[in-house]
Amino acid sequence: MVTELTDDSTATHSDTYAAMARAIHFMVEHRHEQPDLATIAAQVNLSEYHFQRLFTRWVGLSPKRFLRCLTLEAAKARLANTQSLLHLSQEVGLSGPGRLHDLFVTLQAMTPGEAKGKGQGLQIYYGMHATPVGLALMGITDRGICHLQFADEVTQAVAGLGQAWPQATLIRDDDAVRLCWSQIPWGGDGRLSHPRGAGAALKGHRPPDDHSSLPRPLPLLVRGTNFQVQVWQALLQIPPGGLVTYGTVAALIGRPTACQAVGSAIGRNPIAYLIPCHRVIRESGALGGYRWGLDRKAALLGWEAARAPVVIATAIMLCAVASQSAFLG
Repeated sequence: MVTELTDDSTATHSDTYAAMARAIHFMVEHRHEQPDLATIAAQVNLSEYHFQRLFTRWVGLSPKRFLRCLTLEAAKARLANTQSLLHLSQEVGLSGPGRLHDLFVTLQAMTPGEAKGKGQGLQIYYGMHATPVGLALMGITDRGICHLQFADEVTQAVAGLGQAWPQATLIRDDDAVRLCWSQIPWGGDGRLSHPRGAGAALKGHRPPDDHSSLPRPLPLLVRGTNFQVQVWQALLQIPPGGLVTYGTVAALIGRPTACQAVGSAIGRNPIAYLIPCHRVIRESGALGGYRWGLDRKAALLGWEAARAPVVIATAIMLCAVASQSAFLG
């Protein structure tokens, strides 16, 4: 039995997202015409002034700048920048420009035997939460976050969790899950603000008020084939603010001709945002697909573009590593 959300702030948050989603959908559909502010504001029945303020606060970019991010030219530029970083990181011996992600997120795959059990013997605590791109459902176990999906409706989201883990015991516990929600970097600046005692939060216990404890990586638990897990691990190499193509992901796992299979694995990503499948687009610069909707994908990419000059920061970091290596070697 699922209890509907009644939190007023969550409802207001969702209503705002719904309005912004309509605006973003219109902007994506008409990006080639680059519509003016008045035209976009009219789609959500807001004045130009209020729409400009709300959109900028919500997305982090003005509508005009967001439209520019949607152009093929902008997407291709981000593709080129990210590709250069991937090459540079390999030259200096790093696994990828997203290597710093390892400090915040760790990925653990179930064994083949565990995966066949489809969650048998597993207790999954789940809860809904408002995000910048609408409601989302998170599922956690004592081994890590096992599920994160964007959703427009609670019952539908819980059904999706049950389909992903049909043999698991599902327990709604918003309080336990809320501690993990606070660790999600909704902003794309590459920094995860971990509350103290992250490990305890995953076990459903409140963390101790211990200011001496150190932040821990946020553990992710996935169930998939070896190929799927390889693809999901490769996605963690993409830095916030970066974009890659399906072909690049295929090359990262040593299967350059397996683009179609890679696309299928990306489409089955069980943990939205933290495993950043939204950063994969088509070689043409078009957005491609996204299982949670292209409007959300566009919003996430625009949001990261505003908050994550990480491509530049990562380049500086890699150059520093390269310089240090040259000095020592």
